Amino acid sequence: MRYAPPPMSKPKAELFTDGACSGNPGPGGWGYVLRVDGVETEGSGGERETTNNRMELLGAIEGLRALAEPREVRLVSDSQYVVKGLSEWMDGWKRRGWRRKEGPVLNVELWKELDRLRAVHTIRPEWVRGHQGHPENERCDRLAVAVISQFR
Repeated sequence: MRYAPPPMSKPKAELFTDGACSGNPGPGGWGYVLRVDGVETEGSGGERETTNNRMELLGAIEGLRALAEPREVRLVSDSQYVVKGLSEWMDGWKRRGWRRKEGPVLNVELWKELDRLRAVHTIRPEWVRGHQGHPENERCDRLAVAVISQFR
């Protein structure tokens, strides 16, 4: 029997994300800081009428979309909705046809896109407490809030 080396792991990346909303619903923004091979990039965007949860999801989605190749991604967010969705809830929702015990999954099109991206990248979600001085989280929050001001 020939020796088969273990599969190569994917190159690593760090993704920090945040979403914000002025009113819920109301104008919202998302931001991310992506660190790949020692290089940082930022992204942000928003919607005139949205919810905070949608902005939190879009920050993660857009950051993952910015990756040029499959990566092992440490995704850091202050959103338990995003972190628990990825680590605890999504597989059950899929098994139940994208339904929760209470009814349909909200923002299902965004969760499906995040699931598609999860098939490309190995995502390791981590929760951090927001507005507690975490440098990248604070930076993402500033990016998201700056977009909201464009809608006023």
